[in-house]
Amino acid sequence: MPPTPRPRFGIMTAPMQVDYQDILRVWHEADTIPEIEHAWLFDHLMPIGGDPDGPAHEGWTLLSALAAHTRRLRLGLLVTSNRIRPPALLAKIATTVDIVSEGRLDFGIGVGSRPSPPQARREYPAHGLPFLDTPQAVESLAEACTVIRRLWTEEKPFDFHGTHHQLTGAFGNPKPVQRPHPPILIGGRSSATLRIVAEHADLWNIPGGDIDDVRNRSALLDRYCAEIGRDPASITRSIHLAVSYDRPGVTRQAIGEAIDAGFGHIVLGLSAPYPADVARWVADELISTSG
Repeated sequence: MPPTPRPRFGIMTAPMQVDYQDILRVWHEADTIPEIEHAWLFDHLMPIGGDPDGPAHEGWTLLSALAAHTRRLRLGLLVTSNRIRPPALLAKIATTVDIVSEGRLDFGIGVGSRPSPPQARREYPAHGLPFLDTPQAVESLAEACTVIRRLWTEEKPFDFHGTHHQLTGAFGNPKPVQRPHPPILIGGRSSATLRIVAEHADLWNIPGGDIDDVRNRSALLDRYCAEIGRDPASITRSIHLAVSYDRPGVTRQAIGEAIDAGFGHIVLGLSAPYPADVARWVADELISTSG
């Protein structure tokens, strides 16, 4: 058997209940620490935890700013809600971030918030956005992945007539720095989403917490890949793990279980407020003792 690839570790700073300068401080520090290879935001328009009326920054705008202030980290949203932006607009936004970052974007996307928790559901009517039922939202995601990839790669305008998205004379210029396109990370655990992962994704992300479920979902993805003739190993397995500052041993155990389950892309979720030198702490206490 080929050797298992070295795990790649990153951080996530959810941009809610926190100031821009606090996130920028953590990303600046992480950018200087080679053990931390990637960094992520989420995509919510209102807080999904803590004070419901507290601050929540828009993910793609903030990502572009952080791209301009970093030089090494790969970066992205874990994950973009396909419910919020039309796919052609999202393709343009993502291209711009890939250019600003000089080719460091990992393009994360998913169906969008489930009806629960209620904090996530409320942001749609609050912003005048429709909330499709789940089967329609999954169909919309599949169409969006097709449209976005075509806009990134095709050299001539095209029309697209889907069930949920219709484009006339669609064309993307400029193209992303990364060719043929930025890596596509799809997040989710439902069977319907995993079928889209098998068809479209370079990376697949799932929230941690129940390692048995994580293993079962990964095995299901293997099966869906086999059904369409795709090598399951061509999809990098990514997992989000919440970091405990007070009990790092618990986080280290979760990292070990994830690596043993075949997950080589580890996203360590940092809760605010961020301790001083938190990125160095992550490298010394969590990453250097794992993998």
